[in-house]
Amino acid sequence: MTPNPTVPSQSSRRRLVAVPALLAALALTAACSNSSGGSGDGGGAAQTLTGDCAKYQPYAGHSGTTVTMFASILSPESDNLEKSWAEFSKCTGIRISYEGSNDFESQLPVRVAGGNAPDFAIIPQPGLLAQMVKSGKVVKPPAQTVANQDKWSPVWKTYGSVDGTFYAAPMSANMKSLVWYSPKAFAAAGYEVPKTWADLMTLSDRIAKAGGPKPWCGGIASGTATGWPATDWLEEVVLGTYGGDVYDQWVGHQVKFSDQKITTAMRTVADWMLNPAWVNGGYGDVKSIATTTFQDAGAPILTGKCAMLQQASFYEAQWPKGTKVAPDGDVFAFHLPAVNPAIANPVEGGGEFLAAFSGRPEVQAVQNYLSSSDWASSRVKTASGWVSANQGVDKSLYTDPIDKLSAEALTDPSATFRFDASDMMPAAIGSGQEWKSLTAWFAEGQSIQKVAGDIDAAWPK
Repeated sequence: MTPNPTVPSQSSRRRLVAVPALLAALALTAACSNSSGGSGDGGGAAQTLTGDCAKYQPYAGHSGTTVTMFASILSPESDNLEKSWAEFSKCTGIRISYEGSNDFESQLPVRVAGGNAPDFAIIPQPGLLAQMVKSGKVVKPPAQTVANQDKWSPVWKTYGSVDGTFYAAPMSANMKSLVWYSPKAFAAAGYEVPKTWADLMTLSDRIAKAGGPKPWCGGIASGTATGWPATDWLEEVVLGTYGGDVYDQWVGHQVKFSDQKITTAMRTVADWMLNPAWVNGGYGDVKSIATTTFQDAGAPILTGKCAMLQQASFYEAQWPKGTKVAPDGDVFAFHLPAVNPAIANPVEGGGEFLAAFSGRPEVQAVQNYLSSSDWASSRVKTASGWVSANQGVDKSLYTDPIDKLSAEALTDPSATFRFDASDMMPAAIGSGQEWKSLTAWFAEGQSIQKVAGDIDAAWPK
């Protein structure tokens, strides 16, 4: 399950920076002239965009309007998100009022039920999307947004669909199956990147017995979304042990959490991430994983107190400014090996989907732009740590090594690819009881049988 990275807001810029920023804004205004302005409600005379703004002509005619957007994405990731559409907003005159919340998953249903739905929600869980569609408040996308999906593989369109009807365009894709580590620390200790699960476990034991850093660190605290990183650990093991068919049956509850296959996978996770000899480097014992935020979980790698962190590609945004992310840098990542060598290249991925709760013309214009290859390319160029499965994005735009690694894995035709399981499960499970029960597993030491039984009992009838 994947809410997006969240860290405290950055400090305000000094007043001195305002001068070049103002000059840049004036230059952009001059370059993007309007021969006639649209009215505040999106009607009236059409805008004619010229100069650098001409490329946004298909979205023109709604100057002076505002659309609202709600998501789980906070700074610094949200800063890059807003930069990615800044030129679009300046040229078209459509203001996108963005709000991010660490309580997004719990607050969105409340707002929708209370008649206070945003114009847009960026939803990372198909299960939550299905819940919102069933409320009757999600508006089907316009024809151009539907046409834009030709740039995505068909499976991504199914993730944004409910009961065969398409509702939400994919925005980003992320690679979950990564292990972060310090190449410098590995080289100094004589460690090699493991190629198999057995090698990974042997390395973990070797690091633990060396008496230095713990082999693993982790954190699953994330506001009302606390527990989601633990769902990823279980999903990686299920996919890497049994492959796609069992994984799919588990998502649909044909294979229950209490099934022997899943409880066996949970024991594998317990031997790995609930092993007191192996965790929680830099923070404490197994229970500390439940109180350590996922954003802070990898910090001990940089201080030499932890060797490895299993987290997604988007975790790159959490490393402090100045951290060198490279094969010879302060940190890098390798592909988490399959538990079962017979499973071909298991890749767990996640993503975000843009759902609309309004059909106003300016909302549809924004929806069309944010589902386009042009916007995806703009977001890739804005900052590293973001990947799109949009096939219209020129892969040469990816300059960051983690982004390149992720894009290659997510588009590898030989991979056993599956979307995040908890994101696909009903919201009452994937962003509800599973979070709660897996958190109790770490925080209270609840048994595998109780954890699995409680999740099964909560499954919607």
